[in-house]
Amino acid sequence: MNIIKILQYVFLGIVQGFTEPIPVSSSGHLMIMKELFNFDMLNDMNFEIVVNFGSFIAIFFLYRKEIFKIITDFFNFIKTKEERYKENYKYAWLIVLATIPAGIFGLLFKDKIEALSGNIKLIGIALLITCLALFLIKDAKGKKDKKDISILDSIIVGFFQVIALFPGISRSGATIVGATSRNMKRETAVNYSFMLYLPISVATMILGVKDLAGASNLSTLALPYTLGMIASMIVTYFSAKWFINVMKKGKLGYFSLYCLIAGILVILFL
Repeated sequence: MNIIKILQYVFLGIVQGFTEPIPVSSSGHLMIMKELFNFDMLNDMNFEIVVNFGSFIAIFFLYRKEIFKIITDFFNFIKTKEERYKENYKYAWLIVLATIPAGIFGLLFKDKIEALSGNIKLIGIALLITCLALFLIKDAKGKKDKKDISILDSIIVGFFQVIALFPGISRSGATIVGATSRNMKRETAVNYSFMLYLPISVATMILGVKDLAGASNLSTLALPYTLGMIASMIVTYFSAKWFINVMKKGKLGYFSLYCLIAGILVILFL
């Protein structure tokens, strides 16, 4: 494989890494890259799984301390029933609960969702929907901390994550809009959104491992896949840290404007 082809994989890993944490739809932007540059590797679902894994590693590393705290507190509460472990015990179940709707819908409608992903005009429309949703909550501050999230909040955010199964709708954007609409603080909303990304990402990888392992050209693609994954991992880490700071400052309006411009351009010219 020539160096130009390898650099294309790295470039797409960077695109995935930058757009995954922010509310602009990473899958939508990969489709836009395909239309703009005719990257044939974007017909390869295995590559999307690999770069998504890079993003997963980055988010997991970024939240590693909180993740381990949630897990240990969860089992400590089961064992001791001590009050100090209860908050994270409850939070763990709220993460699971909010993940279930997207998991069920993803399994039931996987083929239909993938069929829609090839329609670039729908990506443009989805970006405009994201623009409107972000605009509506751009000034919201919220009052709820992690400990205040209810079962109903979790279910509603879970159904917002179902909406994000539609190609071009940002997963982080949808869950943050859902969380903010339930009066969560900005920081609480973005942290919850990233926590929900982890099980969804794991499920996606598990479903795709069989196809990846059985790929006939895996040995040829091992190097570009690995470089794309590393690029995605590194860029996701810094993009997520940047976005968390943006959320704290309440600057979602910039992403709303970007989605408006991108959506219009996609509809008119692609």
